[in-house]
Amino acid sequence: MSILAITSGLYSNAGDIVSTLAGKLNSQILTDADIIEKTHQTYDLKLSTLQKVVESKPIAFNDFTHEKEKYIALIKKTMSDYVLNGDCIFHGILAHLIPKEISHVMRVLIITDKKTRIENGVAKHGLTQKEATGDIEQADKYAALWTNSIFSKKAWDESLFDIVIPTDKMDSKEAVTLVSKHLEKLLSNKDDLIKKEISDFKLTSDVEVALSEIGQGLLAKTDNGAVEVTIDKKVMMLTKFQQKIIKTVEEISGVKSVETKIGHNYYKGNIIHNYEFETPLRILLVDDEKEFVQTLSERLKMRQFTSEIAYNGQEALDFTDQEDTEVMVLDLKMPGIDGFEVLKKIKQTKPNIEVIILTGHGSEKDRQTCMELGAFAYLQKPADIDLITETMKKAYGKIAARTNSSID
Repeated sequence: MSILAITSGLYSNAGDIVSTLAGKLNSQILTDADIIEKTHQTYDLKLSTLQKVVESKPIAFNDFTHEKEKYIALIKKTMSDYVLNGDCIFHGILAHLIPKEISHVMRVLIITDKKTRIENGVAKHGLTQKEATGDIEQADKYAALWTNSIFSKKAWDESLFDIVIPTDKMDSKEAVTLVSKHLEKLLSNKDDLIKKEISDFKLTSDVEVALSEIGQGLLAKTDNGAVEVTIDKKVMMLTKFQQKIIKTVEEISGVKSVETKIGHNYYKGNIIHNYEFETPLRILLVDDEKEFVQTLSERLKMRQFTSEIAYNGQEALDFTDQEDTEVMVLDLKMPGIDGFEVLKKIKQTKPNIEVIILTGHGSEKDRQTCMELGAFAYLQKPADIDLITETMKKAYGKIAARTNSSID
């Protein structure tokens, strides 16, 4: 049951080595694209969001939706199924998701210097020097972001790998021989240990999928059915939060016991709030006064309201075209497309978005116009933060009532 986790720099001539190893070991090659597509098909996830996660791009409203954590957990679940079947070669940055605890997996880096990689891109892929350089820099950027997010290390840090193969100094035949010899040593592990490690990996991925529904900063480890969850973020009402984790994890098949512990990044929240929603609000703040809107976003975050920001009308319209939005807090006086036009277009194209006007320049006539255009509420700056959050809560009540009505 051979398993290789191979990471390579783009245009480092890794393809020949991987193909030869696959033939020699009778193994299936699984690229990042293969794993993403399989995860997409198996769990009906958005392909575009999966790609964003792998490229470490920001996910809108992730503080509440936890899509990133869920998608990574499901990618690991897909990989655990392949690991269970054995005889596979993971080729790409997703190989880093296989935990170090699986001792019979060999981790290999295939790399060479940037100059040689550019030359390979030109000679073997028909690219211009500029095109090859651009491709390499983009691929290296994604690799660096990925390893930094998982290990807080650089992409080609040798501590992440069992073997490093410099293709400018070692040909394909030598590389295959080197990997094969080291793999034989790893496979000398006892079968019962290998089975335990794979079982732990599968159960950990199941636990992480369940934890992704609860929140971020939850780290899971399993050992023969015993699960340990580390709370590595700030939380309020710690005891209640721990109870929720334990209850959730205990329901997973294969779990024998659950314990929680506190991580280094935990600290107790000291803000009491009464804004418990059945589902999170997806809030977009639209205002060209950058300092004001950034401060508002931070104050909302302290009250457990996560928001995204647009600094002008066009950004707001573009954002709502691409991301699900429930509540928009909108200024009226902005350069370019003003708040009136944004409100009008939103109500024409996205009528279910509740728009709260928050302006410092409005008049009674402006208020009447906004309400006629479909605004949920009209507030004057400076508005008390409690009034803003209470208005959001009422907007959510309208959204929830509409949703329940459609279900009925």
